[in-house]
Amino acid sequence: MITDWDDAYANAVHIPDGAGFPARLARDSAAWRAGFDEARFRTLTYGPDARDVVELFLPEGPPKGLVIFVHGGFWLKFGPADWSHLAAGAIARGWAMAFPGYRLAPTVRISEITAAIARAVSVAAREVGGPIVLTGHSAGGHLAARMVCDDSALTVYERARIARVVPISGLFDLRPLMLTTTYAVLALDLAEARAESPSLCEPIAGAPPLHVWVGGDERPEFVRQSMLMANVWTGLGVDTRLTIEPGLHHFDVLDSLIEPGSPLVAALLGEAD
Repeated sequence: MITDWDDAYANAVHIPDGAGFPARLARDSAAWRAGFDEARFRTLTYGPDARDVVELFLPEGPPKGLVIFVHGGFWLKFGPADWSHLAAGAIARGWAMAFPGYRLAPTVRISEITAAIARAVSVAAREVGGPIVLTGHSAGGHLAARMVCDDSALTVYERARIARVVPISGLFDLRPLMLTTTYAVLALDLAEARAESPSLCEPIAGAPPLHVWVGGDERPEFVRQSMLMANVWTGLGVDTRLTIEPGLHHFDVLDSLIEPGSPLVAALLGEAD
């Protein structure tokens, strides 16, 4: 039985030097961007706010398709520039990779962030043709999954282009967040928690395959959430897979996105066994 729900969602305190993750993230991202060919970089705008942008990295040659990575941070922090280096694996395989920014809570509600990501996906989809893969980490995993719920704001054409969805360490039932102190900062109420929970939503008609990914050494609540999402959407007829990758925690589970031949990149590109 969980008695401390704040601790259930606390990652950094349970990971050695977890508090240093944001600094390492920013450093690695800046170093990778510094060596990237500026001619293959685009900044796309999808709204009036400074955060309403998509950072797009293109491969050499025509893209095979588009991977869209939605960043996490509990809907409260970070931006697309913090994660750029995670594009390395997909770009090396000939895919474009896009990183949407979005206005953060508590300035906006989670439902407004969901709507913003749909607009960002639309803008990125107009820039790069071919199949689209949606992925994201933590809160970003939640937002990626929300794009293929039946209330998605994406057009029929955009939905049809989505080849698969690969949420990483996502949050799929937001109701337990009502038991944390963070829910007040998020301005989250029970009605929104229900409406914004992918595990409580119906998938879009003809939903693409869903591959839920989580680290085996993550907080048990994140593993439970991933198992829940895979279980529920399997029961709704979606082609669903669950990978619990041994030995990885909430932060280093992302590292293999850098490696072109990693199992996670294979999952993104539809090559998983």
